[in-house]
Amino acid sequence: MPGKRLLEFLNRENVKYVILNHSPAYTAQEIAASAHVHGKELAKTVMVTIDGKMAMAVAPATRKVNFDLLKAAAGSENVELACEKAFRDMFPECEVGAMPPFGNLYEMPVYASHLLANDAEIVFNAGSHTELIRMTYADYERLVHPKVARIAYGE
Repeated sequence: MPGKRLLEFLNRENVKYVILNHSPAYTAQEIAASAHVHGKELAKTVMVTIDGKMAMAVAPATRKVNFDLLKAAAGSENVELACEKAFRDMFPECEVGAMPPFGNLYEMPVYASHLLANDAEIVFNAGSHTELIRMTYADYERLVHPKVARIAYGE
């Protein structure tokens, strides 16, 4: 079952969504294949620190986050990949590595690839390694208010 905090939030905001179940998968590409979702539609959440503060970078599964672009988008001096130990306790209802890209629920900023905004829908981990949520990108942007920018290689 997807994380309770996320589902309560989506339901309270009257968002239409679909829960997709798939066999256990851990990398973005494995998840896309297992769930039969195109990699460019699947949004992966990458935990980073921006000037020492935790944040989420959200990019299509087919792309890697470019830390120089993210640094420019954030207007920061330092962006680093966050180590698992630094964030695993921040998401108590989620399996490590399966956090949904809803930083607003965890009091952290979200930087989203502009490529995600080009699609009508977004698909993302729902807190486990066996479930995804599909919803409109417009609803995602309305609820999360990510800073949309060029943050991935090849953009």
